[in-house]
Amino acid sequence: MELGLEDCVGEIDAQRVFGYALFKDGKSTRVSCPLEKFHSDVAGRSFHNGRFIQRMREKASSLPNVMLEQGTVTSLLEENDTVKGVLYKTKNSEELSAYAPLTIVCDDCFSNLRHSLCIPKVDVPSCFVGLVLENCQLPYPNHGHVILADPSPLLFYPIIRTEVRCLADVPGQRLPSIANGEMERYLKSVVAPQIPEQLHDAFISAIDRGSLRTMPNKSMPASTYPTSGALLMGDAFNMRHPLTGGGMTLALSDIAVLQNLLMPLRDLNDAPSLCKYLESFYTLRKPVASTINTLAGALYKVSFQHGLWHYYLHLWIGARLISNS
Repeated sequence: MELGLEDCVGEIDAQRVFGYALFKDGKSTRVSCPLEKFHSDVAGRSFHNGRFIQRMREKASSLPNVMLEQGTVTSLLEENDTVKGVLYKTKNSEELSAYAPLTIVCDDCFSNLRHSLCIPKVDVPSCFVGLVLENCQLPYPNHGHVILADPSPLLFYPIIRTEVRCLADVPGQRLPSIANGEMERYLKSVVAPQIPEQLHDAFISAIDRGSLRTMPNKSMPASTYPTSGALLMGDAFNMRHPLTGGGMTLALSDIAVLQNLLMPLRDLNDAPSLCKYLESFYTLRKPVASTINTLAGALYKVSFQHGLWHYYLHLWIGARLISNS
């Protein structure tokens, strides 16, 4: 709402989320977000990520002072230790340059540009295996579901009215092979017996459809050195384990911080002065960023290992509500 983007979750069948359900050893409990003091539209949202991103692109391109250009950035253009713009390729493989007084680098967790702007220390504690369950009812509607399984947690959450996303965490960096059927056997023999009964058949059907996707779960502290003419943001700059789904919240929070910093400026062409001015960005983002990062790590590394999951979930929900308000 602060960024004027609330309509971007419209027309994509985004699902409202009012809390989390926890399952462990055949028992379950529900933790609701205390939303009574907030506007009626305030709640979690879960959705097809690509649809949300596309809606934001459309909104940006509708503004009179925005020109949207799509291409693959291959490198930053630097001169005298100052970033002047980017070199990129169009879909027709034409190589072009784009220049700007400030280049914002936000090329996700697989960034090939962050090496120019920070000292990356990327940790990969686990991987997610993702699949979509169709036409099934969650035990707790409009809630995220965390299954405290062995050897690691499973997530279920609605993304449209007829689809539920499942993410199975697999510890370590080596995944069972999808090609030779090892992954299918792992999901059916190890994971399936631990999920709620009413999701079991839809889970098996999703495996049989073969639409499995894998994603490394990366973690990287916000370590950067200020560079004239450029600013690093998003997962290219700072990552936490995605178990708590905090990445989009933190990205939007960082954008709000940057927006407020840039709003009073009328001239961005003094790169050294702008760089010095934007150093405050890294301080101003910390209250929200440190909350989400610390609790995501705690929930994954500590709570599941030592049985403190219920305490940490209450702490995490309360902290996120405070930071988001």
